[in-house]
Amino acid sequence: MIIRPESPADVAAIHAVTLEAFKGHPYSDGTEHLIVDRLRDAGALSLSLVAEVEGEVVGHIAFSPVELSDGSKQWFGLGPVSVLPSFQGQGIGGALIRRGLEMLKEQAAAGCVVVGNPELYRKYGFQNDAGMIYADCAPQYFLTQPLSSPSASGMVTFNAAFYAGVDG
Repeated sequence: MIIRPESPADVAAIHAVTLEAFKGHPYSDGTEHLIVDRLRDAGALSLSLVAEVEGEVVGHIAFSPVELSDGSKQWFGLGPVSVLPSFQGQGIGGALIRRGLEMLKEQAAAGCVVVGNPELYRKYGFQNDAGMIYADCAPQYFLTQPLSSPSASGMVTFNAAFYAGVDG
């Protein structure tokens, strides 16, 4: 498996992988593939990595800037992270998460936030932080990870791409 930054030639594959990875899941509204497209179109896809097996894109992870009400800078949101169903359970998603966090650290990112399964994301160093709030989900599903600075505080807002309506 190779993990590398996305290239323009990967856009269609990323769209397909993300669509397939979330299809039929009860926690999905079916728009994750559109979020990635909108982040890219907005120039807000700060870090976009693919996992490739034998020349096929089988996984993807996106990181985009988030805003914090305390004015802290260089914080990013992780997500979505996607792996083709036939490749799930093989550690590809975890490898994408670890590599993405390493690259954010190398770029002196202050920290990263994620909305998701706490049991999963705690394996990668994320924790609940009562000082950081994301109003759009229950607090136990919002986790943070300081990377190069102490934790921030306040309300977190993801890029507008996460809030846009379904547009196809």
